[in-house]
Amino acid sequence: MRVGVITFPGSLDDRDAQRAVRLAGAEPVALWHGSHDLEGVDALVLPGGFSYGDYLRCGSIASLSPIMAEVIDAARHGMPVLGICNGFQMLTEARLLEGGLIRNDHGNFICRDQVLTVETTATDWTGDFELGQQITIPLKNGEGGFIADDDTLNRLEDEGRVVFRYVGVNPNGSLRDIAGITNARGNVVGLMPHPEHAVEPGFGPDTPEAMRSGVDGLDFFTSVISRALARI
Repeated sequence: MRVGVITFPGSLDDRDAQRAVRLAGAEPVALWHGSHDLEGVDALVLPGGFSYGDYLRCGSIASLSPIMAEVIDAARHGMPVLGICNGFQMLTEARLLEGGLIRNDHGNFICRDQVLTVETTATDWTGDFELGQQITIPLKNGEGGFIADDDTLNRLEDEGRVVFRYVGVNPNGSLRDIAGITNARGNVVGLMPHPEHAVEPGFGPDTPEAMRSGVDGLDFFTSVISRALARI
């Protein structure tokens, strides 16, 4: 399986996402924002960072990059797409996901290991988790507060499209503690925490077993591989 990771001007987690894809057992394919060629990949990752310096709104300029026309078309035809942090912001700006992300309610950039609850396993990126499982994923953002109007929030809840929820502390003021959502089809997922930073022992969050041993993020990438294999 080939998973494309798109680099935008200001991306800084693209190499980490490529490594996560490789550790999960797929082939990472580096894609450039200025291209219209997805190079035949089977899934896509929009990585974290500060695309275009976060000018205007985070992700707004990147959502208009040439390759996003192809991403939007591929997503609407069912290709799995994962947006991480800045990538989540791009997906909302491109209207592939509902709602939006605003400045953290405390006004500060935050970096911490964050506990999440898995609210659904019915997406291309969460099938290897268990419903209700609590996972620890690094979080780092300045504009991570998820917002939407009440009708949208209720629809996301009613349709089971809240994918992850913050546990213990809401780090950025996201409404209803929402950390990640999916589209109705379940192939497009966006979240603020960074699963690509929790895929290899020695480099992930601390666990009761050992320091830096957390690898809960790896299941995001194995999930999309498992789902693809199930379709063959």
